[in-house]
Amino acid sequence: MIHHISIAAFDPHHVAEVLAELLQGQAAPFPYHEGSYMALSLDPNGTLIEVLPRGTELRPVGEFVRPSHPQTVQYNAFHAAVSVSITEAEVHRIAQREGWTVQTCDRAGFFHVIEVWIENQQLLEFLPPTFTAQYLAFTHPDALKPFLLLTAA
Repeated sequence: MIHHISIAAFDPHHVAEVLAELLQGQAAPFPYHEGSYMALSLDPNGTLIEVLPRGTELRPVGEFVRPSHPQTVQYNAFHAAVSVSITEAEVHRIAQREGWTVQTCDRAGFFHVIEVWIENQQLLEFLPPTFTAQYLAFTHPDALKPFLLLTAA
């Protein structure tokens, strides 16, 4: 189980506030790194998303290096799927209000996700309850065995 992830944003405070709304949780400053924030879901698993200033470098031995200027790279390979308790329509409404690209996607008939492009640069996938059920059914070990056999061929 993944308990927390970190992403980068140009406006970490605002992004943490919006993510907290999607998670039905709360945003708070990240206590150890100035300018960083957390979106906490306040669920029993301790799920949270850290939002660091764009360009921050995480280095070995717990060192965080703050950027002197934001990165110019527009996209990256990182993304995560996050279950939320709100509806598909609510996810779309929040993302659209922020001006962020949002779309519901069908993953080859196996499950659906809602792609939300945070600040139109960072992909997070959200799964409302019905999508979470699909995802968990697909990723259950018994269901994955035949899928993995197909992909090995």
